[in-house]
Amino acid sequence: MVDLTASTQSDLAELVNSSVAKSGEVIAAEYQSNGRGRLDRTFEAPPQSALLFSFYIAPKRDRSDWSFISFLAAIAMHEVISEDLPENTSLKWPNDILIGDKKVAGILAQQIGEGVIVGIGLNVAMSADELPVPTATSLAIAGSNNLDRNSLLSAFLNRFEKVFHGWDSGSDFQERYRQLSSTLDRQVRVEVVGRDSIEAKALSITAQGALILSDGTEVNVGDVVHLR
Repeated sequence: MVDLTASTQSDLAELVNSSVAKSGEVIAAEYQSNGRGRLDRTFEAPPQSALLFSFYIAPKRDRSDWSFISFLAAIAMHEVISEDLPENTSLKWPNDILIGDKKVAGILAQQIGEGVIVGIGLNVAMSADELPVPTATSLAIAGSNNLDRNSLLSAFLNRFEKVFHGWDSGSDFQERYRQLSSTLDRQVRVEVVGRDSIEAKALSITAQGALILSDGTEVNVGDVVHLR
């Protein structure tokens, strides 16, 4: 745990590139001054209000499947959160975790060297006026009784280890993701910068995590808006 860093993701990448970090290495921070989300968006939370961490993992599976690791992380974090909030928690493609229709956590993954760095930001104790956007929420706002960030981190790492080892040994987690998803089987609008948006029904995801739409489109990157 570090008190202050620009980004746990960048710190860990530097350690991996220097051959210092090994598979399983974790960096957590009290505060990030330059946290990043998907599509290079910034992410900032008041000190001690969020669980901010990155970890490095080196899979044995074929590199073409590594893009699914962020989905494994989403499944594991969903399991942690839903223990206390079982009714309202779901996954929004590609790897946002929702409570109701509001985002409580986001995940960023990048392939580097012989593995993948996964970064997670979970809004834990944020009050309503501390949230970055109106479409966000926190565990505290949702009424969770589990606001201990050390406990949440430990629970996540234990659950991710089990999910990851199952996947790395060849198990298929697409159906598990489907069960937790609030995106699949509903009408969505997919927005990609520089392209026309697409409206269709989200049908499934591939083994690499791509979203398959009812018009045959395979979506690998973009923002999804739930329509109904």
